[in-house]
Amino acid sequence: MKKIDCITFFNENLMFEIRYNTLKDFVDFFVVCESLFDHRGNNKKLNFDQKKFKSEKIKYIVHDQKFSKENSPWENQAEQRDYILKNLSFVNSEDYIFFSDPDEIPNLQILKNFKLKKKYGIFLQKCFNYKLNLFNPHESPWEGTRVCRKKDLKSIDFMRQKVKVKNLKYNFLRFDKEKNIEAIPSGGWHFNNIMNPKDISTKLKTFAHSEFSSSKFSNHETIKNKIKAKVDLFERGHNYIEVELDKDFPEYIVKNKNKYNQWIV
Repeated sequence: MKKIDCITFFNENLMFEIRYNTLKDFVDFFVVCESLFDHRGNNKKLNFDQKKFKSEKIKYIVHDQKFSKENSPWENQAEQRDYILKNLSFVNSEDYIFFSDPDEIPNLQILKNFKLKKKYGIFLQKCFNYKLNLFNPHESPWEGTRVCRKKDLKSIDFMRQKVKVKNLKYNFLRFDKEKNIEAIPSGGWHFNNIMNPKDISTKLKTFAHSEFSSSKFSNHETIKNKIKAKVDLFERGHNYIEVELDKDFPEYIVKNKNKYNQWIV
């Protein structure tokens, strides 16, 4: 059974570099879907660095169909996600389809001998914000990467939006009460907003959460100050904690600390 790692893409070349080098020995193909339009329906240039990321394992597809003016940003996001599904003709029915947001990386140790026990799987991931080792305890474990067999995949957006662990306060032993859902502890990393203030501002102005596009959240200086203070972008009272880069992080990051020094506190 092949393992197919799928993401939608906006401009996350840094995260894809980490993703590819973390997972390349454990998945068979990477599917990267970029759109000519952002989730608000505005034109955008293609940002995926095809010159840098040359590999027979990478299948880069472009969503070039203009979104309907009647669509909400959430509907546009769903359309881009499910455009991936339309381009999986090379996948067999028993193959595993992993779908992540581009900043969610499933744990490669799990992928070594991965076998899904239920219809869907959710990787419960440690959450980090702004820097690779700035831990966010408030949103950990993060319900990140989803997985199912190709034969069970009717909609990627459905799998992402509807397949959820209802109560993360449950002990892991109680997750088996979630019908058809396997919760996978130690399931990887959610490296959220590993970007400069300008790029974070662009993200807030273009992604589906339109409630955060106002200058209250997207102003460059405001973002810069929140990064410096190690606090939440959305003013929920979250404070982040600097932790050591150790064996609990992707080996590729640990071995390349100097390369990613800008993104380490």
